[in-house]
Amino acid sequence: MSEDKKPGAGRKSSGRGQRDLRVRVKSAKGRKLSSTLWLERQLNDPYVARARREGYRGRAAYKIRELDDKYRFLLPGARVVDLGCAPGGWCQVAVARVNALGDKPGKRVGRVLGVDLQEVDPIPGAEIHQLDFLSDGADEQVKSWLGGGADVVMSDMAAASSGHKGTDHLRIVALVEAAAQLAFDVLEPGGTFVAKVLAGGAETEMQAMLKRNFRKVANVKPPASRSDSSEKFVVAQGFRGRDDAADGQGAG
Repeated sequence: MSEDKKPGAGRKSSGRGQRDLRVRVKSAKGRKLSSTLWLERQLNDPYVARARREGYRGRAAYKIRELDDKYRFLLPGARVVDLGCAPGGWCQVAVARVNALGDKPGKRVGRVLGVDLQEVDPIPGAEIHQLDFLSDGADEQVKSWLGGGADVVMSDMAAASSGHKGTDHLRIVALVEAAAQLAFDVLEPGGTFVAKVLAGGAETEMQAMLKRNFRKVANVKPPASRSDSSEKFVVAQGFRGRDDAADGQGAG
């Protein structure tokens, strides 16, 4: 809705001092209430509108931007792996910040590798592959594509919602743990691991595992995360190498 066409223009003021400029979505036959509410939220989300204006593939791009603004891990010259990269917003941010296109004179040129189960439309400056990162040999395949180890492994993945918060929490914790195991295999010393989790209490062991393998582990909810969402992001920096014995990976 254009701000030039405000509702109620020309009529007497209600006296409330401000108008409700939210877009309302009329219910349509065959559309569930949850779908209507989701569409209404999207239409009124300033991050969604901003993403369209700035050419990002989704509002999630601002989450990784805000995390990097605070923790500074997407540096020029960095080699980045984005797990579950669809639709590609995180890759877009990474390409610009690590100078993957080489369009920042005097800055080192980085690399961005995105992997996903589904096909992802090409992203200028990023190398995109279809890959199940849980498959055998995925770590070696990633290093082969990247031409060596990574400086950053990041994941905005979430398991399909079951409609049950407890179940969804357990699923995403398991997904983050699996992503962390791949990160342990491909990260260079000093590297960074970033992943989305849902608050729920079952992530204690996962957090302990990260603290054994990284010098610093932070948990943060960036401003771009919706206020009613239980999501947060773990930012683990200063990879010191996999602690196989402590993680139960070593030989018996």
